[in-house]
Amino acid sequence: MDRILVVDDDPLILAALSRILQSEGYEVVTHTDPAQAAREEGFQVVLTDFMMPLLNGVELLRTLREKNPRAVRLMLTAAADFRTASEAVNRGEVFRLLGKPWSLSELTSAVRQAFEHFRLVEVNERLTREVAEKNAELTTINRDLERMVVERTNGLLDGLISALDYRDTETQWHSRRVSLYSRRIGEEIGLTPTQLEVVEQGALLHDIGKIGVSDTILLKPGPLSPEEWVEMRKHPEYGYKILAKMPYLHEASLIVLHHQERWDGKGYPQGLKGKDIVIGARIFAIADTVDAITSDRPYRKGRPMSVARDEIKRCSGTQFDPEIAEAFLRIADSEWQRIRKKVEDMENAENALWAGFTPGKVPNRVAS
Repeated sequence: MDRILVVDDDPLILAALSRILQSEGYEVVTHTDPAQAAREEGFQVVLTDFMMPLLNGVELLRTLREKNPRAVRLMLTAAADFRTASEAVNRGEVFRLLGKPWSLSELTSAVRQAFEHFRLVEVNERLTREVAEKNAELTTINRDLERMVVERTNGLLDGLISALDYRDTETQWHSRRVSLYSRRIGEEIGLTPTQLEVVEQGALLHDIGKIGVSDTILLKPGPLSPEEWVEMRKHPEYGYKILAKMPYLHEASLIVLHHQERWDGKGYPQGLKGKDIVIGARIFAIADTVDAITSDRPYRKGRPMSVARDEIKRCSGTQFDPEIAEAFLRIADSEWQRIRKKVEDMENAENALWAGFTPGKVPNRVAS
């Protein structure tokens, strides 16, 4: 039942107010002493006189608000001047100010609106809580879905890279090394976790477009002819077209498209220059060169990291972004050794997995 607290130091006025409000169907609690009224709890609306001894209406409402913060506050006053109204509204947070003598219709309308306001606030708070709870549930669901998308996308990336590795065994595990090298350089220049994910993905997939290059060109043991180079240089665009339609890989696809561009504008396929090249591709260019120099090739052994450092320093400002080159040079050799060891461990684990494979029998990891 709707419960209203009514306070007035005049017993006759209090009795009149009580009769009116009871006839409207409210449960009425009355007090002539504001100090006693200040102890009341469990009401939705309070109606108080302003001019009372010891504790005026504003002071009473301020006291009641501590224990009954949601109660709607109404005030009666015979001193209907601006100062009184202003004090009531500003200090007492009064919902409605009523004059003495009151109009019956105005009084009952104000009380009815006060109870409606209380219920609306109550419903709003409940709905806000429910929305917050639903949002928390949706956040959890979205987090789980995002995790599943990431896991499945990473599996797709591994499959794409493996497909390329089987075609071009000379660069097997190269993509995985340069992806981790690129991430480390990205960390050095202060990229965000999201940006680092994009850089790692783009570097991992940089050569995926070679799937579209003819085997006669991709696997040719000798130098390529000018015509063959024209075809080979299409692989960044092929890679971009493969990845760009996947929303999750759209930003990474730009790294694939730009990965053969140079800081001085002499790269391909678009001849981009400087910061027109996406930052992930500028990072990759250094990581790719480092891996090319320090890794074994059929025609030569890998060279020391010092040779790679000298090359990056020499080509800073021409082939490479000078700021990113400087960041690379700050990183200790032990970091690159750690990353290379990590990839070697991955390769060894993969080889061990398939070592006992026979046709018709699926390795345990695949079966699970």
